[in-house]
Amino acid sequence: MNTRLENIKNILTEKKAEDIEVIDLTSKDYIVDYVVIATTLNPKHAFALLNYLKTDLKSEEEFLRVDDDDNWTIVDLGDIFIHLISESYRDKYSIEEFLSELENKQS
Repeated sequence: MNTRLENIKNILTEKKAEDIEVIDLTSKDYIVDYVVIATTLNPKHAFALLNYLKTDLKSEEEFLRVDDDDNWTIVDLGDIFIHLISESYRDKYSIEEFLSELENKQS
């Protein structure tokens, strides 16, 4: 798993995503084991990041579902969610805060 997460993180870092965070939820009651969150610079950047992920991870990952709009793209890899999110939406929806509350309730 660490190799998979490192590959995802490396692609996002290389392609200038910001504030990349990997959250381990393996010991929590959540629908995936890991969540990767990255801030995008603008809608075109988010679209490009998604294409880089699809291309670079093509032989390693199965993209089960992708939901996207100008502010938020969610990639479902089965046991990993990748959130590519605009800065304003990241501030507004506070995914990290939601997941940390989940962690606290499960502990």
